[in-house]
Amino acid sequence: VQLQAYGGGLVQAGGSLRLSCAASGRNFRKYAMGWFRQAPGKEREFIAGISWGGGYTDYGDSVKGRFTISRDNAKNTVSLQMNSLKPEDTAVYSCAARDEYPSSAYVYTRVSEYGHWGQGTQVTVSS
Repeated sequence: VQLQAYGGGLVQAGGSLRLSCAASGRNFRKYAMGWFRQAPGKEREFIAGISWGGGYTDYGDSVKGRFTISRDNAKNTVSLQMNSLKPEDTAVYSCAARDEYPSSAYVYTRVSEYGHWGQGTQVTVSS
């Protein structure tokens, strides 16, 4: 699967952005998906994950209550709605996919658990 994230940009603190990740290839439904971010000088950080069917989600502590992950298997996309953005949310955001067993409810939170990565999109939040 090939992944491409888009929707980043410059936004003021308190604003919102919606990122999307388009997946090419067949069987998008077979992948568990995740969003990660990396700020300059920092390690890649787990932001949000969603199970293959979309019924289960998990979030990093820094974004809980502000970000929402969703997926549309008919359109081969996974999205990240980001609200109440803060300057510390500034980073390059990337989506990732993991081959998954059908009906799995697992949500993956570690970089090492994902085998497919897309090119990131820059999000900059000004104060």
